[in-house]
Amino acid sequence: MDFHHVTTWIFDLDNTLYAPEMRLFDQIERRMTTYVMRELRVPEAEASRLRDHYWREHGTTLSGLMAEHAIDPMPYLREVHDIDFSHLTPDPDLAALISDLPGRKIVHTNGDTEYAARVLEGRGLTVFDEVHGIDTTGFLPKPDPRAYAAVMQASGFDPATAAMFEDEPRNLETPHSLGMRTVLVGKGRSGPDQFAPAHDHGAHVQHHTMDLTAFLRSLAETQRQGQN
Repeated sequence: MDFHHVTTWIFDLDNTLYAPEMRLFDQIERRMTTYVMRELRVPEAEASRLRDHYWREHGTTLSGLMAEHAIDPMPYLREVHDIDFSHLTPDPDLAALISDLPGRKIVHTNGDTEYAARVLEGRGLTVFDEVHGIDTTGFLPKPDPRAYAAVMQASGFDPATAAMFEDEPRNLETPHSLGMRTVLVGKGRSGPDQFAPAHDHGAHVQHHTMDLTAFLRSLAETQRQGQN
């Protein structure tokens, strides 16, 4: 739990700053599948297979569609994020814990910034200094190293003094290689891949928590004790 050197705190959005049980990403996945079915004129099973292929080869469904079919990303992003946000509930405890972290607080998501703003508002987490979405990284998604480089260039932070919180294990590989502290949040599902609870994700996952609020509370207590 050595985070005393950290002055930049970077959080993923989906299934990280809200629990999967709030079912936002389930809605998005259904809309992505529907989009692929309509635009490529394929049945649902083939659309699901293509989405798995895009995720493995290109990082996201959007990146695969852009690379292999030259789709316009913004209409796609508006369509797949046109969902019901009423499942979101404010989390004042999490908001206070993030706000109290020493230094800069950043969101880095593969969603777009407009969608991120709606999620953060619904969660009562309007405590971040910066929000970087796929529309601010040149439509380069995590885990592409260029996506992280774009955020670092825009924000000007030293990765050796940063920490990254993510629900996708593979999205922590580049942060770890850059010297960031890494925290896996949740079950550790990677796209279509399901892992057993005790799965060893590798050295790039330094910490793992099922409860982000509890982890940050414990971290705050550890830092207070270190100051005494």
